[in-house]
Amino acid sequence: MKNYEKCPLMDRCGGCQLMDLDYRDQLEEKQRFVEDNLSGYGPVAPIIGMDDPTHYRTKVQAVFGYEWKGRKIVSGSYAEGTHHIVPIRECLVEDETADNILKTVRNLMGTFSIAPYDEDLQEGYIRHALVKKAKATGQVMVVLVCGSWPIPHKDDFINILRQRNPSIKTILVNINNEKTSMVLSDQPDEVLVGPGYIEDQLNGLWFRISSKSFFQVNPRQAEVLFDIAMKMARLTSEDSVVDAYCGTGTIALIAASKGVKDVVGIEMSPEAVEDANANKERNKLENVSFVCDDASAYLKTMVKEDKRCDVLFLDPPRQGSDERFLASAIKLNPQSIVYISCNVNTLARDLNYMMRFSDYDVVGIQPVDMFPFTTHVECVVLMSRVN
Repeated sequence: MKNYEKCPLMDRCGGCQLMDLDYRDQLEEKQRFVEDNLSGYGPVAPIIGMDDPTHYRTKVQAVFGYEWKGRKIVSGSYAEGTHHIVPIRECLVEDETADNILKTVRNLMGTFSIAPYDEDLQEGYIRHALVKKAKATGQVMVVLVCGSWPIPHKDDFINILRQRNPSIKTILVNINNEKTSMVLSDQPDEVLVGPGYIEDQLNGLWFRISSKSFFQVNPRQAEVLFDIAMKMARLTSEDSVVDAYCGTGTIALIAASKGVKDVVGIEMSPEAVEDANANKERNKLENVSFVCDDASAYLKTMVKEDKRCDVLFLDPPRQGSDERFLASAIKLNPQSIVYISCNVNTLARDLNYMMRFSDYDVVGIQPVDMFPFTTHVECVVLMSRVN
């Protein structure tokens, strides 16, 4: 397991809560946390960590402003609970290419006198920068989040940014001049360079990544996570599969590639469904379809129409699922449910509901360390009907 030096900003930044622990100790801490909260529901396997837990984040976003007591432009993250920027030049968990791009943006802002956007005064230009890197292809997307546009010397800025960072495939602008903690606004992006998206490979499939689409920020561990989910599901050529909360279709498409009978992915975001359909075409998979709908409502419709579901995948956001969905899932009555969760507390709540109101048992729980140096831990849970 690779050694690393402790981050000098760990007390100011707040992004890495376990930075003061050796990585083996971090894994032991997370194992205990999962067992304390979930072992009452079923057996917990040993957590799967990383050989090299550094520089795993392929999505990096930074806020821009002026250094405290000066006019030097800095970028970084807000100190927890404040609007004070902690300047970050290098980060132990961020992809190094992204750090280099952010450095270039800072330098060019100084060269061309491009002021950071001030939310209170509603003046200035660059507010945030979002960088996404495709691990398999090396393609990079840069999104300049601006309070106003165009920036001074726009063409020179873009040309030099590309020259110094040749891995950049596409550059976009997102206008966000609202008083909000959200990085990206709902306004459509303007594509300045390239196609407006990048492509990556995961578990042998191609995926299109746009500025607002969700894609795992740790693709190395994501492949481990999805391999476990597929093994738990024990898919066969006769299975009908549902992927609730499907996002851009990652789990649905991987399941479809295993040769199952059919897969339906359910997602509320029209942009995510558009990406999912593009990914379907890119991978030439005919046994999968995507619907833009509320997952709970769609499952209720499936029950009314007596549609079959052998395996149900769900990978909800941090707030977990809800009783409407879980009640619909129980009525749909799949043979197996594979629940992927990034929040142990909401997972425990949902497992408690399922075991109270259904005949499902938890067969196994597999923790995966998707976010080294933080307190977050991902879990894959297999539930099966009691025969």
